[in-house]
Amino acid sequence: MNIVTIGLFTGLLLGVAAATGGLDGFLITLALGAAGALIAGQFSGALDLRAAFRARERD
Repeated sequence: MNIVTIGLFTGLLLGVAAATGGLDGFLITLALGAAGALIAGQFSGALDLRAAFRARERD
């Protein structure tokens, strides 16, 4: 799947969450989607979250 298809499905799912759950459901869905994206990025190697936290500890 390319990035446009993923963005389309993400927008559709967020729209369904907003329609069925109102603002609270939309915000919960958005937060869980962001957390899932970060975790998937860490496991796939696209993100290095440990480096971000190490940089914060040094400051």
